[in-house]
Amino acid sequence: MRKASGSLLLLLTAMIWGASFVLQRLGMDVVGPITFQGVRMLLGFFAVLPLVLLRRRRLGAGFRMPSLRGALWCGLTLCAGGILQQIGLTTTPAGKAGFISALYVVLVPVLGLLLGRRSGLRIWISVALAVAGLYLLSSVGAFSMSTGEVLILLCAFCYAAQILAIDRFAQDCDGVALSCLQFLVAGLVTLPIGIIAEHPAWHQIWNARWPLLYAGVLSSGVGFTLQIIGQKRVAPTAASLIMSLESVFSALAGAIFLHEVMRGRELLGCALMLAAVVLSQLPGKRK
Repeated sequence: MRKASGSLLLLLTAMIWGASFVLQRLGMDVVGPITFQGVRMLLGFFAVLPLVLLRRRRLGAGFRMPSLRGALWCGLTLCAGGILQQIGLTTTPAGKAGFISALYVVLVPVLGLLLGRRSGLRIWISVALAVAGLYLLSSVGAFSMSTGEVLILLCAFCYAAQILAIDRFAQDCDGVALSCLQFLVAGLVTLPIGIIAEHPAWHQIWNARWPLLYAGVLSSGVGFTLQIIGQKRVAPTAASLIMSLESVFSALAGAIFLHEVMRGRELLGCALMLAAVVLSQLPGKRK
C-alpha cells in the first residue's frame, strides 16, 4: 500500500510537470531563462514555507528538520540541472532536448551501481523500454552533439544526482521541509546569476507572472514536494521511470491545448513508456 501511494504521488508529479511545459515556454518569451528559473524556485520556497511551519507546530518533537548537507545537495543539483537545461534549450530543438534530459532514467540505475545499489533484470528491461519510448515520442533524428546538447546531457546527470540525493536524505527528515529548503538554496544561487547575466527588468517579471506562478507554486512547490514524499516510498530507479512520464503528459497537453497532432510514432512511444512503468511496478517474487 505504501509503495502504491508513493507511485500515485509520483504519477501526479509527472502530470503537473508535463502540463507546465507550455506555460514555461510562454514565460521564457518574456523573461530570461535563468531569471525565470531563479524566481520560480523562490516562489516554490514561499509556497511551501507555510506548510512547513504548520507541520512543525502540529508534529512538535516528531518534526525532523533536514540536515544542511541534505538541503545543499538537493538544492545545488536541482539548481545546476535547471540552469544547464534552460541554457541548452536556447540552441537545441525541444524534442531532442526532451529526450536527452529524460536520460536520467538510465543514469539513475547506472549511478546507483556506483553507490552499491543493484537493480533487477525487470528494472533494466523497463529502462530500455522507457528510452525507446522517449526516442519515439521526442522525434529525435540523427545525433551530432552540439554545445547545447552537451549541456542538456550534463543536466540529465544533475537530475539523476538529485533523485539519488533525495533518496539518501529524505528518509531521515521531514520531506516537505527538505523540499522547501532545496528551493531556497536553488533560488538563492540561481537568481543572482540571472540578474548578472540577463539584467531583467521588474516589468518583465510582472508580465511573466502567470507562467511564473504556475511553475513556482504548482510545478515547483507542489510537484517537487510530491516527488520527495513519493520517493520515500518508491525505489529511485522505479521513481525515475514514473517521473519520466512527464514527456507523455507534455505531449498529451500539447495535443489537448495546442491542438498538436500526435502521429503513430509518438503514440507508440507513449505506449512503450507506459509499458515500462507498469513493468517496473509489478510485484517481484517473494523470497
